Amino acid sequence: MAGSPTSTRPEPDRVPAAARPATTRPPAPATWVLKVVMAVTGTVFGVFVVFHLVGNLKVFLGPEEFDAYAHWLQRDLLAPLVPHGWFIWIFRAVLTLSLVAHVWAAVVLRRRARVARGPHRRQGMRTFRSFQARSMLVTGAVLLFFVVFHVLDLTTGTRPAASAAFVHGSAYANLVHSFQRPVVAAFYMLAIGTLFLHLAHGLWSVVNDLGATGRRLRATGAAVAGIVGLLVLVGNLLIPVAVLTGLVS
Repeated sequence: MAGSPTSTRPEPDRVPAAARPATTRPPAPATWVLKVVMAVTGTVFGVFVVFHLVGNLKVFLGPEEFDAYAHWLQRDLLAPLVPHGWFIWIFRAVLTLSLVAHVWAAVVLRRRARVARGPHRRQGMRTFRSFQARSMLVTGAVLLFFVVFHVLDLTTGTRPAASAAFVHGSAYANLVHSFQRPVVAAFYMLAIGTLFLHLAHGLWSVVNDLGATGRRLRATGAAVAGIVGLLVLVGNLLIPVAVLTGLVS
């Protein structure tokens, strides 16, 4: 139209790409995916810890029962459905993959939380649960070191982690000889205390990360997590104490 002011603003489709507002892509993988990975792999570890404890408590039945259980676990579990000795390696592979995924997801989530928080630390969180949450990476690192030591001590018999009396195939004797070393027994008990902190909070987090929202359901999850963690703590502590006091020898 004649006399109309001419706009100098470019049309939207002609705006140079460099001048357009930047869009922030959501991080990949999504945070909810990482939390599900943490929840699933954490559940795998929780189930393993409970069954591992049940098997280890067979040490109170004597060397014959304990060694027979160890042989069954190593050679005969799920046979002949799978060839003899295969299950333990399949199980170890699953645990190893779960461990790698669990650690990776934990590190990525912690980094994202730190970036989102910025230089400011959250104040007013002084509860036991908040302490557990803040220390999950630390307790996880301690447990990772303990797992490596535990395998070298009682599975592969690698010195100096294993005792000088280690004999392949003698599960009961190897356990007794290991815990007769006070330093190893003390380290084991420290690791079990760390496991209690990590497991109790981890199982409670599983309930939340898998979508539980009801107050009663969350409270039930917290109670179950605490009870399971306490049972694992007490049950595992009984073994080195029994060896040190001569009840198991």
